[in-house]
Amino acid sequence: MKRAHRLRRPDQFRRARREGRTFSTPLLLLTVVAGRRMRTRCGFVVGKQIGIAVRRNRAKRRIRESVRLALPHIAPGYDLVFLVRSADVINTPFAVIQETVEGLLRRAQIWRSAPAPGTSVASTGEPPIPSH
Repeated sequence: MKRAHRLRRPDQFRRARREGRTFSTPLLLLTVVAGRRMRTRCGFVVGKQIGIAVRRNRAKRRIRESVRLALPHIAPGYDLVFLVRSADVINTPFAVIQETVEGLLRRAQIWRSAPAPGTSVASTGEPPIPSH
């Protein structure tokens, strides 16, 4: 996931947890707060109860990849924090993780259908990506 789409500082996580709405499943907890930019940013938290560092990192990688694939469907302008609630994420089929992430985003009402092929960026309501 690109750096521009990540929450990185502790105060960003604290703000999301303090001001956001929370949605949960047995595997994941999602906290959503309106962002201060017109870009979706995501953070991932895996507690020590999930296991040793290798297991925590694997869980985080699997959730991060699932969210990365869902980014085109997420409405812009939100900060999202995903908290892994169960060590089962490590052994759960990836398709189930994707369905769980999509379900949480739909419950948060920030899931949108992908723009049709051939439509311009201006018609999708997303801000244009600046070229450098």
